[in-house]
Amino acid sequence: MNELVRQMFHTQEKRAELLKGPIICSYLNAWLGEAYYFWYSLDDAHYWGITSKRKTGYFEVYQADIVCENILDTVFNEEHYNFWIKNIEKAITRFTKAGIEEITLALVNKYFTEKNIWTQFQGIMFQDISSKKSNIKDFHYKKRIQLGVFDHKIITNFALRYDCPCV
Repeated sequence: MNELVRQMFHTQEKRAELLKGPIICSYLNAWLGEAYYFWYSLDDAHYWGITSKRKTGYFEVYQADIVCENILDTVFNEEHYNFWIKNIEKAITRFTKAGIEEITLALVNKYFTEKNIWTQFQGIMFQDISSKKSNIKDFHYKKRIQLGVFDHKIITNFALRYDCPCV
């Protein structure tokens, strides 16, 4: 059986030396918690560089092959999507019953980590909503897809695709 491998893209601010591997994101408000984040689309990786990786005035887009056999694929797999929704709603119900009024990504991710909800997966593929100005207003016909990788062993062939000024 052939493995499902996808070429995906990792965006970072430009550094003095090229990266040898992706940088883990550990921001509290990261969509999928602590993970190595990759974009499905090169266009989205580029846009992320222009809008969010401006610290040095330049950004770099790296490409890598990701083995996607054991990821929670909420974008292309209906069963996985329903599992995702069920668990998110269960967490929200729990927080609401506990009287927590402000439910944050950090709180939800902490809950999933403590309950080992995602431990059976090496990553999660998720679609968020693009705010890219070139899209037709209120008509998001292109999915903006990210993969949060929890297990770096599924990342291979990591290499610089290009660097670019943040203009």
